[in-house]
Amino acid sequence: MALSNPEVSDTVQEQPIIGQDYLMCGSEGCEKNCLFYCNRCHLRVCKQCKDEHQKSLETQNHEVVPYRQRKRQLPVEKCKDHPTKDIDMTCEDCQIPVCSKCATQNHRKHALNDLETIYSEKFTLCLDEIYKIHQYFLPTSHDIQEDIKDNFKEIKATIDKIRTSIKAKAESLKRLVDTVASDEIEQVNKMEESLKEKLKSQDKTYQDYISYLEDLVREFHGYLSSTKVQSNPLILSQPDQLKIKPIPKSIIPVPPVFTAGQYSKEDVSKLLGRVTAPDTKPKNRKIKSMETPCTLSIHTEQQREQDREKSAMKLSLSSSVTKVREYSLPGVDNVRHISLGKSGRLWASDDCGNLVQTDLLGNLLQKIQTSGENEGYHTVTQDGDLIYTDRKNKVINKIKPDNTITKFIKTRDWEPISLHSSHINGDILVGMIKDGEAKVTRYNNTGKEIQNIQRHSKGQELYGNPHYITENINGDICTSDNKKRAVVVVNKPGQHRFSYAGQGLGFYPYGVCTDLLGHILVCSNPPFGNSLMSGDNTVRLLDQHGQFLSLILTAQLGVRFYQGLCVDDENNLHVGQGYTNTVTVYKYLQ
Repeated sequence: MALSNPEVSDTVQEQPIIGQDYLMCGSEGCEKNCLFYCNRCHLRVCKQCKDEHQKSLETQNHEVVPYRQRKRQLPVEKCKDHPTKDIDMTCEDCQIPVCSKCATQNHRKHALNDLETIYSEKFTLCLDEIYKIHQYFLPTSHDIQEDIKDNFKEIKATIDKIRTSIKAKAESLKRLVDTVASDEIEQVNKMEESLKEKLKSQDKTYQDYISYLEDLVREFHGYLSSTKVQSNPLILSQPDQLKIKPIPKSIIPVPPVFTAGQYSKEDVSKLLGRVTAPDTKPKNRKIKSMETPCTLSIHTEQQREQDREKSAMKLSLSSSVTKVREYSLPGVDNVRHISLGKSGRLWASDDCGNLVQTDLLGNLLQKIQTSGENEGYHTVTQDGDLIYTDRKNKVINKIKPDNTITKFIKTRDWEPISLHSSHINGDILVGMIKDGEAKVTRYNNTGKEIQNIQRHSKGQELYGNPHYITENINGDICTSDNKKRAVVVVNKPGQHRFSYAGQGLGFYPYGVCTDLLGHILVCSNPPFGNSLMSGDNTVRLLDQHGQFLSLILTAQLGVRFYQGLCVDDENNLHVGQGYTNTVTVYKYLQ
């Protein structure tokens, strides 16, 4: 199933190009803007020359298509065998590219195919595959990576709980062992006291018996020393008087015996508990189907693109710019940025942090105070919500239609300075800076980060200070960078397409916007407060390939400083002035 998108052919290029001054019609003597392309003769033509091209008898059957849908021209390469001939065919039998002379000499009976047709088909097929990679495979893989990161967190949290449980159980067992040991020791202490009491009793018995023996010995000595006969105890004593009492009997106390418990590491493990791998079979991660949300999104974008192309076919650049009306915006000192909302309302800001909402007649509807300065720091989403940056706190706030303010996106340690809400898919594009570095980050409409763009394919920094940002109808991201002094344009995948730096030294870009035809409009002025630096005072018109088309507005109109730009739903250009609170509306398309 093909996922080709008409935008892709213009968003993918092999090498970035530098913005040129003018993409003219290729017809001789014609200097009008190129809008169409002849696939037969590879000629760029304007609308008038296209009509003449298709009326001519020689070229009336040629295929002329809008320039964006042109057939890719085959690279020019000379034949090695016939250096004057270009290789323009392929031999199906030999599977080699050949020139017309080779075909007539060595491949006369072989099947030959037009190499340019094959190349264009394969080129388109390659773009389709690139589109699928960027629209389905890369986002889906990034989503799976996010799931894996979540799994990391879940596994760590689970393992931490197990560690805590093991330690808690071990402490519980230790306390239980200490309790049992304490009880056993207390029992042993009691047994010891009982045995001691018995031994003390025995010791007293023998102490008394020893005293009796000592007394008896003294008594017997008295008998032996007597000199009398009549009262002599040895002569007149009874038989029991000379008999010694027997030694008292006593028992030997039996001490308690400690029988050590028999246990193993396995027994302790049973008491503590075990950590085991579950028998549950791991489930496969869910990969969203290419035919579901992605396809629907692509079809929706293709439908929007077709609607835009139908509207664009009715439009063309006017030969002159006409002033439609002018209005003033109360509540701001100057107009540095304009964001168009729904129902004929707009938001405008100055360099003092004042952000006001008015109708298209300049009537004030509401006003808030922000930290914004001289940059495009606010935009209106597809849902009609205003979002704006808070550089100091590194967040993006959202104001809903009921005027409630919420923190929408946190940009961590990056300062958000410019914003744009995509009219194609609702993505949020944010220009950011940090410690001398700069980047553009893409978030989806829920605030999830999905893309970071910071460097060329060779590693060089793309941005210096992307203080205004917008998106073209082909998905290109266009930033006005006053540090690079250029309009830097990358395609939707983030590959650098071109950088427009003007024709001289006086190009200092500020407000930037695009229109229904894919034009890029940008203000150019010298830096504020620096009269020593030269610079023009213009609004320039570029095509979507970075080629200069014309000056829409110049200093000759009496405006001192063009700054804020936007194109409304009626294709009118609203231009805010950098030194007054005036907005002027111009008609430049017809």
